[in-house]
Amino acid sequence: MKVSDILQRKDGKIFSVTGEVSVYEAVKIMGEKNIGALLVMENDNLKGIISERDYARKIVLKGKMSRETLVREIMTEQVITVNTADQIERCMELMSEKHIRHLPIVENGKVLGMISIGDVVNAIIESQKETIEHLKNYITQ
Repeated sequence: MKVSDILQRKDGKIFSVTGEVSVYEAVKIMGEKNIGALLVMENDNLKGIISERDYARKIVLKGKMSRETLVREIMTEQVITVNTADQIERCMELMSEKHIRHLPIVENGKVLGMISIGDVVNAIIESQKETIEHLKNYITQ
C-alpha cells in the first residue's frame, strides 16, 4: 500500500496557516478541525509545521503566551515529507524513528495533503485484513 492509496480516501482539504498568525489562532483552528497539526504555508510553499506537541513543549512548558507568540517562532522548519509513491511501511518507519505524528505529502514541490499516524495505522490494518482474507480463501479452496 502506498501514500497515494491513503490520499485517495481523504477529502483533499489542506489545513494551513502562515507563520505570522498567533499560536493561539493556530491551536484554535486545530481544535475546530479536530486535527493535531497544521502546515505553515507561504504562497503555496511549505515553510514548516506546527503541532499540538509544539504548543505543549514550546509555549506551555516555557511559560510563553500563545496570543503573543507567532507560529513562525515555534514551528518546525525542517519538515520531513513523503510523496505519493512512498510505501506505508516507510511512513511508519519515519514516524517511529523521528517521533512525529504527521507527514506532509509533497510532489514536485506542491503540497498535496498530509497523513497522520492514525491514517497510516488504519491503512496497515486494512492491508493486513485483506491479506488474511486472501489466505483464508486460498486455504479453503
